[in-house]
Amino acid sequence: MSELLRRIEESEGRARALEERLADPDFAGKGEFAETAKELGRLRPLLDAGARYRKLLSDLAGVRAMLEEADEDLRKEAREEIARLDPEIEKVARELRVLLVPRDPNDDRNVILEIRAGTGGEEASLFAGDLFRMYTRYAEGRRWKVELLSMSESSSGGVKEVVASIAGDRVFSRLKHERGVHRVQRVPTTESQGRIHTSTVTVAVMPEADEVDVQIDPKELRIDVMRAGGPGGQSVNTTDSAVRITHLPSGLVVQCQDEKSQLKNKNKAMKILRARLLEQEQARAAAERAADRRSQVGTGDRAERIRTYNFAQSRVTDHRAGVTLHKLPAVLDGDLDELLDGVHVALAEIVEGRAAPRAEAEQ
Repeated sequence: MSELLRRIEESEGRARALEERLADPDFAGKGEFAETAKELGRLRPLLDAGARYRKLLSDLAGVRAMLEEADEDLRKEAREEIARLDPEIEKVARELRVLLVPRDPNDDRNVILEIRAGTGGEEASLFAGDLFRMYTRYAEGRRWKVELLSMSESSSGGVKEVVASIAGDRVFSRLKHERGVHRVQRVPTTESQGRIHTSTVTVAVMPEADEVDVQIDPKELRIDVMRAGGPGGQSVNTTDSAVRITHLPSGLVVQCQDEKSQLKNKNKAMKILRARLLEQEQARAAAERAADRRSQVGTGDRAERIRTYNFAQSRVTDHRAGVTLHKLPAVLDGDLDELLDGVHVALAEIVEGRAAPRAEAEQ
């Protein structure tokens, strides 16, 4: 039996056990009933995919038997059907591998996304803007809601730093492995001799925290208001609407100035602060998850990359998963599922000890 079929059977056994518990009259009134029903509901997509996978394998076995027929027309028909079934089986197998990735407690949470230009000057800031657009387009495709919390633009029209919240179905589950250093290799528009430059952008993805998740004592906050700087409307630059919040125990500082309203800027800053504090707390509780923001993004040095975007080759390579796609324009336009699926499965196999870490060959 293949590893995939074995794990499908394990999931089916778990589902049967959950169904038996839910059918027990003595269990109905207990507090864990809702959680048990929720766990069973989370297994449904996996069970459905498993049933489709088994059906396709059965169909393939039947068609392969036709290859032994004496009739050439039947053998030709069988070869054509095999050519159709093989990619469909691989597609469902890939779906199953993603569904079998162990669940993270934060998978259902919304996220705070932070993107910052790293090394590379103006070219880095331009690519930071490209990445923000990429994640925004991906979010639109999944019908997630993106709310801009803070943005600092560069003189070239790029982005020095952008912070946004993304809300929707299982946002953290899909984006959690995007945190790290993203490297771009391309010819800048300002390069007259056509030389390829290498720049980096850092991405942090933090699960959004509710007020009940993080208790913040107002006495531990220093709140400063000031006049917003940079481009903006008349009110933005002529009133004290910008807000900077310093969390004294941790030293974390958050500033928002995009809104004309001081209150709105304060609320946005508090949302970012709560997410950063939750991430720090989770990092202390489970250091192996590397949830601390500084661990996510490193120093921004060119060598500390998780992914490379090579424009000359129209190539995207994720160095952790060993996944390479030659469709860079589509990826930057938000077509991320194939890339994200590969990363999720590869990293899960490494964590579970079913695969060795990928060697990071320079590319």
